[in-house]
Amino acid sequence: MVDPLPPETRKYFDLCAERLGLVPNVLAAYAFDIGKLNAFTAMYNDLMLGESGLSKLEREMIAVVVSSINRCWYCQVAHGATVRALSGDPALGEALVMNYRVAPLDPRQRAMLDFAAKLTEASHRVEEPDRQALREAGFSDRDIWDIAAVAGFFNMTNRVASASGMEPNPDYHGSHR
Repeated sequence: MVDPLPPETRKYFDLCAERLGLVPNVLAAYAFDIGKLNAFTAMYNDLMLGESGLSKLEREMIAVVVSSINRCWYCQVAHGATVRALSGDPALGEALVMNYRVAPLDPRQRAMLDFAAKLTEASHRVEEPDRQALREAGFSDRDIWDIAAVAGFFNMTNRVASASGMEPNPDYHGSHR
């Protein structure tokens, strides 16, 4: 980690500690290069917190399913905790980590997660009928873009987390159970 952190980065880390009760280890990992940290946080904040036809919970559900398929320890734990927090349902967070297909999902969520799973497992097999199934479940073309962007982002970050040996913050394990 860059030491000392630039004032803007220190302020961001302090805000995380205040709101989350911790600085996520992913931010500390990226802090070896402030430019990379800023690029990561800008993309994350846009995809996960920005305007979208997808709810924050739906975006987190995608993150967990993609991370489960990729077996990304960090993201399964961290985003599983966020699903538990946003849904108020500890069992949903666990089901999405273990096998989203057994989770009690509505048809819209099932279609979204099936698409994200296919995109993760075999992106070259995604075809127009897959997008049409999402439209029939109530998603707009913009929503489909957002599903793909969130899934793509987590496919990338899962690989970085796994390659770098990123460990989830211990606080995530017991939160919102």
